Amino acid sequence: MNQFWGVDADPTAQGRIKGAKPVAVLDIGSNSVRLVVYERHARALTPLYNEKSACALGRGVGRTGRLADANVAQALDAIKRFALVARMMRVGKVWVLATSAVRDAANRQEFVDAVEALMDSKVQVLSGEEEAHYAALGAVAGIPGFAGTVGDLGGGSLELSGITEGSDTSGESFEIGVIRLQDDSNGSPVRAAAIVRERLAKSSLGKTEKGASFAAIGGTWRSLAKMHQIARHYPLHMVQHYVVPADDMIQFCQQIVGAGSLKSYDGAEHVSSSRRELVPFGAAVMAEVLKAGHFADVVFSALGVREGYLYGLLDSREQAIDPLIQGAEELSVLRSRSPAHASDLVEFGGQFLDATRTPETAIQARLRTVACLLADIGWRAHPDYRGPQSVDAVAYSSLSGVDHPGRSFLAQVIAVRYDGLKSKAAAPLAGLGSAEMTARARLIGALFRVAYPMTAAMPGILPRIRFEAADSALTLVLPGDLAFLDGEHLRGRLEQLAGVAGFKSSTVRVE
Repeated sequence: MNQFWGVDADPTAQGRIKGAKPVAVLDIGSNSVRLVVYERHARALTPLYNEKSACALGRGVGRTGRLADANVAQALDAIKRFALVARMMRVGKVWVLATSAVRDAANRQEFVDAVEALMDSKVQVLSGEEEAHYAALGAVAGIPGFAGTVGDLGGGSLELSGITEGSDTSGESFEIGVIRLQDDSNGSPVRAAAIVRERLAKSSLGKTEKGASFAAIGGTWRSLAKMHQIARHYPLHMVQHYVVPADDMIQFCQQIVGAGSLKSYDGAEHVSSSRRELVPFGAAVMAEVLKAGHFADVVFSALGVREGYLYGLLDSREQAIDPLIQGAEELSVLRSRSPAHASDLVEFGGQFLDATRTPETAIQARLRTVACLLADIGWRAHPDYRGPQSVDAVAYSSLSGVDHPGRSFLAQVIAVRYDGLKSKAAAPLAGLGSAEMTARARLIGALFRVAYPMTAAMPGILPRIRFEAADSALTLVLPGDLAFLDGEHLRGRLEQLAGVAGFKSSTVRVE
């Protein structure tokens, strides 16, 4: 067990955290029914299983007032299978949440009773305000410090909520979900846009401070984000914390709405068949919301009602935990040779920065800590592939609490750590961050390349070693009983570090 958040490995469960008891959320939405099983109920949620069934429960509810029998049957068949999955995975607790389609249906109780019998859990039919609340908490859970408006677009409704200082204000719900819009507009995205404008006329969006951020949640909007990334040749196909200027997204959405379908758009093949015909309606809602709220940008969140609900069940102490640090520590526990070595590496790096008088902001210190936790996750791979595989593991991980420039920084550090200063493994991602952070990533990566040959990733050595800097020279000071660590290999790595740090020479001194 190390100093961060008390995570330890479980030798009896492959790739699992010791003592972790899986929890799950069954989310019964208007478009799909989805089961997500998480490794444990913690600040950083790690999905063990995530599957949906496109049942379109919301189809026709606005017109008939009822859940269609065929769609109910399809949903219950999927839920039977999900109940089996939960039992096989020994899930300790399953929370069942139902949203717009179920709450608006006249035959909801019959459906709820059937679900409760299958899942042996109570179904919570969320009100529009509750749905908005948990969606807002989901955005906060994945993007700590977010301030602005959160929108959760489902099949039956759109929920809006404001976020200030980590708490949501009053929520609103509108009957402009993508399935309902498709029904109400007779399949016309252009007509759907007009319906959205009409139904949002009395919303609080017009009172939103100009230049704020809008957080977008929901599967249809995630598909829209993926298409935008492909259209703009964006190098990181990761929806979580993807930020787009509002004007750019409005233009993109209006083009899709005008075309009426996705047949002519790059990236449409990456949208699931169950969502493909719904994306133009999601684009109509997105464009109208961004225009009505005069937002500066839109940030996409892959975490929503499910994660927000679990976040809301945590006490204030657990909510205050940094999800990025906790998630990185879990990866370190599961993949590193010695997680305790990461603590040594954090202190070793701090001493180097102090000795070289290299300033470090709180944000930079946080990312450096995470880089230390992730620095040894690739050791099992073949040496020729440790760099690229580790870069992918970091860039495309389920870690939350980190933006795309932060992922770029971490990936670049890991690339240098494994493949040296000439590594190209993270080059495509370098443009997501600043030149300053790219330079810092090379510095931290070069520092790691000095540390690991001396320690073999084992703790206890680095605290006994220190740096000194004077007269344009960088000196690595070894205690007498570790003098044998000095050698050509270490001196070569030290020379590289000195060059990146701006020193003209380097040396090793034994005392």
